Amino acid sequence: MKNSKKYKRQYFLPPVTCMDWAEKDYVDKAPVWCSVDLRDGNQALVIPMNLSQKVEFFKLLVEIGFKEIEVGFPAASETEYTFLRTLIEENLIPDDVTIQVLTQARPHIIKKTFEAVEGAKNVIVHVYNSTSVAQREQVFKKSKEEVLQIAVEGATMLKGLTEEAGADYRFEYSPESFTGTEPEYALEVCNAVLEVWKPTSDRKAIINLPVTVQHSMPHVYASQVEYMCKNLKYRENVVVSLHPHNDRGCGVADSEMGLLAGADRIEGTLFGNGERTGNVDIVTLALNMYSQGVEPNLDFTHMTYICEQYEKFTGMKINERSPYSGALVFAAFSGSHQDAIAKGMHWLDEKKPEHWTVPYLPIDPTDLGRNYDADVIRINSQSGKGGVGYILETKFGLNLPPKMREAMGYTAKAVSDHTQKELLPDEIFELFKKTFENVMSPLAIQEVHFQQTEGGITTQVTSSFNGKVITTEAAGNGRLNAVSNALKKAYGFQFDLVTYQEHALEQSSSSKAIAYVGIRKPDGSLAWGAGVNADIIRASIDALVTAINNR
Repeated sequence: MKNSKKYKRQYFLPPVTCMDWAEKDYVDKAPVWCSVDLRDGNQALVIPMNLSQKVEFFKLLVEIGFKEIEVGFPAASETEYTFLRTLIEENLIPDDVTIQVLTQARPHIIKKTFEAVEGAKNVIVHVYNSTSVAQREQVFKKSKEEVLQIAVEGATMLKGLTEEAGADYRFEYSPESFTGTEPEYALEVCNAVLEVWKPTSDRKAIINLPVTVQHSMPHVYASQVEYMCKNLKYRENVVVSLHPHNDRGCGVADSEMGLLAGADRIEGTLFGNGERTGNVDIVTLALNMYSQGVEPNLDFTHMTYICEQYEKFTGMKINERSPYSGALVFAAFSGSHQDAIAKGMHWLDEKKPEHWTVPYLPIDPTDLGRNYDADVIRINSQSGKGGVGYILETKFGLNLPPKMREAMGYTAKAVSDHTQKELLPDEIFELFKKTFENVMSPLAIQEVHFQQTEGGITTQVTSSFNGKVITTEAAGNGRLNAVSNALKKAYGFQFDLVTYQEHALEQSSSSKAIAYVGIRKPDGSLAWGAGVNADIIRASIDALVTAINNR
């Protein structure tokens, strides 16, 4: 690219060094969450939500646990106004939920906003004006003093109308385009607003520091936030809020570092919907905290349902790799990953540790309503023995010997590679049965009789190979060994019986058993078979016959 020199850094560092946040390594408590899906998210949709969709979305946000929800810009359109009145007049706002409304710092818009919220119990009136260098110079063509005066007049009007209404509305102020504003000037404007409101401990004000456009790396924003937190007036009575967008793909990082820097509150959306590249993704941010052992105070235990509802309301699609929520985020196709996950799950079952530490899975998928069979171990041409064996064991109760798992893994890989598709658990099970279970051609056994002798076991085996029936007698140190010797004697087979394993398929007196047999061929390679029968002896013989047929 040839035109990088046309760009310059548009952010401003604080006038003093602010790096205390860098000494902290994680966010140790959940912030106050404010969903802006119904305002910022809605205005970013190609087709904004209709009234019924917005009402249902509001109910979903309440169900998830949001206690502050920005419901719109009621002075902007009749639809926005009607939605807010519907929430109020139909008593859809729980007593412990605060609605937030947005207004520009313009008198007629503020008055319309106050009409819209009449009758609501808990309200935050959010006023803003842009303070950045670019906006001052190019859009408003106003001086710093004039822009500051707009903020003060808006704050004064909010306070006056609230007193006239006899209400206890809370106030929020945003210096829009904060990240493109000189920090000392943003501080001056915010402090001027706070001098108007004079917040108290029982009626705190909110100062919101929006990343309207991301201009810097996240550590710069953290330093800007720390500077504001350290120098705001009435700090003990001020809730410092963040509203990051995602232009540089750093919305979550901005939020996490901003919280380390002293912020108390986050405004964002589910799955990061918002203008341009979106707002901060609250799902990711909250579950990042959860993965560190911090309770986020939001409930995402039914993630699939939340995703479905979100897509229905907004018409948006959640990316398959979207953190925590995407359809494939817990999926492991790689053979080495699958093997590590399977071993990690067995380790958890055996050791029962206090904390979750399974390789490749930062959180337990079941905490989000996902399941291991469908969401974690996924089989395609990149998969291996660990994943295939895990599915057969956990879903179908088959505990294959290690080397047989390897053989089944190669079998599944070959089929997936040939068909160029993922194999579902039922398809893997059917492939196992077709390839390794009770395969009775070209060799088959019709009858077997045993007799105990002083030297071991004698057997009489009636078998057929390619249609020719032979009855053969042989001895061995056990029943399976005797049958093996009889088949070698009858047909001149050359192999060594090297692996035998068995287990019940169900825990009941009438359950069937499965036996696994591995034989070593003259070239040193292994062939495998499994037999299923209520009689474990017959199951072991069928497993041997299958291994011979697979040699």
